[in-house]
Amino acid sequence: MRILIIEDEKALSNAIKDSLKMEFEIDQAFDGEEGLLYIKQDIYDAIILDLMLPIKHGYEVLEEMRKEKILTPVLILTAKDSLEDKLQGFQKGADDYLTKPFAKEELKARIQVMIRRNNPSFYKNEITFKDLRIDINNRQAYVGNEELKLQGKQFDMLEYLMNYQNRIITKEQIFDKIWGFNSETTTNVVEVYASGIRKELKKYDYDKYFKTIRGVGYMIS
Repeated sequence: MRILIIEDEKALSNAIKDSLKMEFEIDQAFDGEEGLLYIKQDIYDAIILDLMLPIKHGYEVLEEMRKEKILTPVLILTAKDSLEDKLQGFQKGADDYLTKPFAKEELKARIQVMIRRNNPSFYKNEITFKDLRIDINNRQAYVGNEELKLQGKQFDMLEYLMNYQNRIITKEQIFDKIWGFNSETTTNVVEVYASGIRKELKKYDYDKYFKTIRGVGYMIS
């Protein structure tokens, strides 16, 4: 799972990252404009958003992402603790609101609840599609009782697609989610890994469910 922290205080942002990095992949943005660029990739499972940001205010970021139909759950994390601020945050599309100072354990718990509410499959140990299933804890995939021979990022890619069954995931989203923005490779690597997954699924006549949307991306459907 990948989380975006949009917080201009770098020390605080790094402290939040340190408290969550054992469970999540973390990206950081330090102003509202940069944060919005990250958000528009639409690859995050949750967003932690400060309000008092340079360039673009947190409310502007939230309002703009919702106008673009990006439904990623957002937790506002701010020193602004008035009822008016909280109501405004929820009206603009926030899913939760936590004021500073805060306990790291509470922040983590609230993030987990948001993600679980948005996509319950993320906290299951197993995800299934027909007879195709993946064991998340052991990082193994099966069709029926037959184990698929998948390499590391092949498993990650299949897990990502199975978490969003019947939804097209673009090649760029897959690349950014699994390899990361700062990867030294290119998005062409996604096609290579997709080919490997399809080859394994074909052994069990399940490649027909691994669909390529030409010029766009992939989906399990």
